[in-house]
Amino acid sequence: MPAGTMFAKFKSTNVAQTTSTQNVADGNPITQFFEIGKPVACAGPELVWRIHDAYRKSDNKECSVFIFEKKIAEKLHKPRRKETITELLKSSVKTLERFRHPRILQIYHTVEESTDTLAFASEPIFASLSNVLAFHESKTYENTNVVPATGAQGAAQAQAAANTLPQRPAHAKEYNFLDMELKYGFLQLTEALAYLHYSGHVIHRNVCPSSVLITKRGIWKLAGMEYVERMNENDLNSSIPCPPWSNRVSKMAQPNLDFMAPETQATSKCSLLSDMFSLGMVICAVFNNGRPLIQAGNSTSNYAKQVESLDDLVHKLMPRLPIALQEATSRMASRDATARPTAQLLQLIKYFIDPAISALKFLDVVNMKDTQQKSQFYKSTLIEAMPMIPRKLWWQNIWPMLKSEINNNEVLAAVLQPVMLFVQEATHSEYDNLMSTTMKVVYNTPKSIQASVTILENLHLIIEKTKPEDVTTDIMPMLFCSFDGSTIQVQSAAVVAVANVFDSIDELSIRRMVLPKVKLVFEKNITDPKIVQNVLMCIERVMDRMERAQVMDEVLPLLANVRIPDADIIMRTVRIYHKLFVDKSYGLTVETMATNVLPLLIPHTVNPALNFDHYCYLLEVSVPFVHFKGGRALPVLYPIPMALLQVLQLMLEAIDRQQRNKLKLDNLSMASPERHRTLRHQFSTDNMNAPPFNIPNLRIDQRKTSSAEDMARKNSGGSGMLGGWWFGCSPSSPDSNFLRVGNVFPNRRLSDNTLMTPKIRIAPSCASSPGGTPGSGLPTRRHSSIGPQERRGSTINLSPPTYGARGSSGSSLSVPSTSVYVGGSMPNTSSSVPFLLSSSMQSIRSRRQSTVLSSGPLGSGSGILQQLGSGMVRQFTSVS
Repeated sequence: MPAGTMFAKFKSTNVAQTTSTQNVADGNPITQFFEIGKPVACAGPELVWRIHDAYRKSDNKECSVFIFEKKIAEKLHKPRRKETITELLKSSVKTLERFRHPRILQIYHTVEESTDTLAFASEPIFASLSNVLAFHESKTYENTNVVPATGAQGAAQAQAAANTLPQRPAHAKEYNFLDMELKYGFLQLTEALAYLHYSGHVIHRNVCPSSVLITKRGIWKLAGMEYVERMNENDLNSSIPCPPWSNRVSKMAQPNLDFMAPETQATSKCSLLSDMFSLGMVICAVFNNGRPLIQAGNSTSNYAKQVESLDDLVHKLMPRLPIALQEATSRMASRDATARPTAQLLQLIKYFIDPAISALKFLDVVNMKDTQQKSQFYKSTLIEAMPMIPRKLWWQNIWPMLKSEINNNEVLAAVLQPVMLFVQEATHSEYDNLMSTTMKVVYNTPKSIQASVTILENLHLIIEKTKPEDVTTDIMPMLFCSFDGSTIQVQSAAVVAVANVFDSIDELSIRRMVLPKVKLVFEKNITDPKIVQNVLMCIERVMDRMERAQVMDEVLPLLANVRIPDADIIMRTVRIYHKLFVDKSYGLTVETMATNVLPLLIPHTVNPALNFDHYCYLLEVSVPFVHFKGGRALPVLYPIPMALLQVLQLMLEAIDRQQRNKLKLDNLSMASPERHRTLRHQFSTDNMNAPPFNIPNLRIDQRKTSSAEDMARKNSGGSGMLGGWWFGCSPSSPDSNFLRVGNVFPNRRLSDNTLMTPKIRIAPSCASSPGGTPGSGLPTRRHSSIGPQERRGSTINLSPPTYGARGSSGSSLSVPSTSVYVGGSMPNTSSSVPFLLSSSMQSIRSRRQSTVLSSGPLGSGSGILQQLGSGMVRQFTSVS
């Protein structure tokens, strides 16, 4: 059906007609300023105002146009009363223009009159509260009168019941309120009354659902100023005379009887508390499924009867109300005017204390605030409150206000903060239908530095919701132009944006546009750690989409110019090198690693600018950090994908393999690392160049490994005396269990320097020259570096040296002249042991004297070696 022939049906108890929208607007001067659309709602006394969607021709601003047809009054009333109704409605519009408040309906264009109509324009209206409550009331009737239909008889009963149900009024508007919408709506009406009472000094007298208008943003506005009365200027709380409701006067010219205060009808007086009674009845109607508690049907007698039982009706309704609102509503609906709270006190009840409500309140009056207050609200207050606000109100209340602020460049940066939250939470359909057009405006208009940075930092969220064709035509040009900006903040944000949205950029643009611009940003800010880190992050992500030659020719030189000793920057550099090394398609050669990569990475292992935590961060897989949060120390693990030392090791191993293979192919041998490993036998005592000497009459058996306790027990006998003499300590000394030769053989290993005491027996004397051995062969002993059963001949002369006398103190070293088994003599062999004379004897002399031996029967003036020798002579003599 063409728009010009669309009809709107408005049905009430007294009005039922169909009128063409086009015909209604004809002849009224308001059509010169506004383009009028279809009717969407109705309001006013007896719903005589029809509300049409419209927009202003001068700026295409959305609005609503209210139209009253004079012929409605002619049909309802006598012709002489038509002028009275027309003047009443015209005066109400003039009153609305005089009271300018966020909670009062805002007039865009004053009332215009023609022969047939009155019309004025206001802010965009969704419906009146009466339209919405009519829907809920009719819905209640439908739900309570449903009869199950079974068979033909049941179907007939259902049809008969449907015919008896009240028909849904034509003015009913389907809408379901959220709890927060109701809370905020009641608060808005309270604020409107507080303004009229204490600033406008008037009494509204007709607070009812038909006087409450709901804007397309969900804001409740108070209108219906047809019956306002001026208050007593000297005493605002005092009552003033006012006419009661009368059957002799047209109901269109009187307030709604169902919401009128009892004292007005009983005493013909009213006060500001009378408006509070009417507000309480509106709240009760909302929670009573749209039906008012008093349904007088324009009958004063019915009204009087129902007022008597009003307290019981209110008491029964209370469980349906929120607990925090029950007491206040009960007092407002009281027949006693003094029990009712004022509008100022009602705003302070706990029911209205809500951070989300506070944010919505500020948003309604944000246009009255200065730039600083707006910015603070958008950046912090609104962001914090949005999680507590239902998503329905996001699009209904918040988004229209943000959309209107987009063109304000002074607050654009602050407005974009909640806008990005909308982008993040919006579905694809919501973004396409509600946000995409506005965002295109943002892309193409000049922006402040902070606004540009906000857009670029959240560009990945925007691209996720934007159609691919819009990304190419609108977003990418803006991104590439950001690199050409003169401010470092915008350039750095552009680098971060590329790293976040590189998947949406084609490879050709990355090679020809992104990489040259990123390199230019790096060269201009090579000493800025934050920008360098962002550049490295960007290169790490986009390098997979570059050509190999471009990576080797442009990326490697860029990495070589990174000179900032920051742990995060070094780690990003290491990751890039590791990616080049692992991915063979880049063709990173060993020559490049050896000459260009390793010389840059190795110095970081001893970087003096790194503290302990940073060093561990670089060189270990994970390091525990202590992070202070909320006054507590919390351990945090920083996982490292590839530590610096691991990368260095991988590269060195690759170089080693490459060089070995290359040399093998050239028929060259690569020396084995085993060749340079120190061999144990090289430091054995068998390889020492010491003059040979032998101890006659001695045979050294193979040593056996035993514990320290076994060695001490075995050495406690006579043979232990000889061991004690030879090693320069008492048999009971702990040193008697080990042979310390560190001073004699300084190049021996630790395992060769600490030996178990050998088991020594005195062999029969040999008549050969000094140092000779029995005919059975040379002394043999087991070396620590050979098998336990292998024996090796020794050429070392083990004869102890003998020194000449040094006075009467008896400090000379002597050897017993007799053997345990066979008598014989041992000549002085001091001349045959120059090695021990110069080394071993010096070590023996330096040993601390035993206090036990020095206090023995040999006298305190005897040397330790002479005492040991004398003891050996006495023992050997006694045995023989």
